[in-house]
Amino acid sequence: MTGPRYPDLIAKLPSSVPFVGPEVQERQRGVQFQARLGANENVFGPSPFAVAAMQEAAGQCWQYADATNYDLIGAISTRLGARRDNIIIGEGIDGLLGYLVRLLVAPGDPVVTSDGAYPTFNYHVVGFGGTLHKVPFKNDHEDLDALMDRARNVDAKLVYLSNPDNPMGSWHSAAKIEKALEALPDGTLLLLDEAYIEFAPHGTAPQIDPDDPRVIRLRTFSKAFGMAGARVGYGIGAPELIKSFDKVRNHFGMSRISQAGALAAFEDEGWLAEVITLVADARDRIGTIARANGLTPLPSATNFVTLDCGQDGGFAKAVLAALIDQGVFVRMPFVAPGDRAIRISAGRPVDLDVLEEALPKALEKARH
Repeated sequence: MTGPRYPDLIAKLPSSVPFVGPEVQERQRGVQFQARLGANENVFGPSPFAVAAMQEAAGQCWQYADATNYDLIGAISTRLGARRDNIIIGEGIDGLLGYLVRLLVAPGDPVVTSDGAYPTFNYHVVGFGGTLHKVPFKNDHEDLDALMDRARNVDAKLVYLSNPDNPMGSWHSAAKIEKALEALPDGTLLLLDEAYIEFAPHGTAPQIDPDDPRVIRLRTFSKAFGMAGARVGYGIGAPELIKSFDKVRNHFGMSRISQAGALAAFEDEGWLAEVITLVADARDRIGTIARANGLTPLPSATNFVTLDCGQDGGFAKAVLAALIDQGVFVRMPFVAPGDRAIRISAGRPVDLDVLEEALPKALEKARH
């Protein structure tokens, strides 16, 4: 009796996931976290109108969703000043990353990213047999010049850039992105991950024609719109590329509930503005807590703050472990020199009260 015959590429891949979720850690620890501050979720939640729309749609969940995402694409394209054929909807940015890599990356194809940038992108590239070429961060920012130079040197199919960046929270101005785009080699697609763009300062989002064939921009309802569990993301790109997603995407990947919630959330600009204010207040308080304990909060254009622990990765990992032991779920960058830090998501006042009490104890434990 034999089992399935895996392709060599798949057989050689490790059985791993980019992130270990808090639920897994809670089961391992046998107790729930007191403060969930590690996954960059929006703890302030979705718009009340989105909640109501999802509740109403639940009664129709026996129906498949509209595979064309017609209403949601219409709202997004109108807001962005784009056409319908410039927009693709998918199961969060993670799902769209998988589809895009499947579209463009064959075994051995070169792909460029930053060493320490969002690991789910790498997961997809490796899963389809692509060859990753990584450049280091520079001053806690993704290095635009180095990314473009490496793309030119290896004739990259894709260049991944997140702006604002996860895990450091840093960002580049629109002008710098637009200038870097002029250095993009012919035949290379810039994948611009803008998951946190709603939290960024004015002048961060570049002015890029939606029809520009050199770029695809990915955005999400998981962060500012508070719908991480609904899995809704969208891409903005040239019509030929957007149409190509129909070759590989799961046409019924979206649920009616997610579609209804995303549409209502997108139309509630008042709630979005309130969330952005709440996140800014939380970032300020995280910075205050950090400085009171001798840590340095890095400037952030996201819904999290990365705290420089002032020593090496081993010390930061000990601080993280001590926080988890006290019921505070946090994460940290994986790659040096970013691994000198821990990353704290914006939380409610009650969450940050828990952090304020736990952090000095965690630092004391890590030092001894």
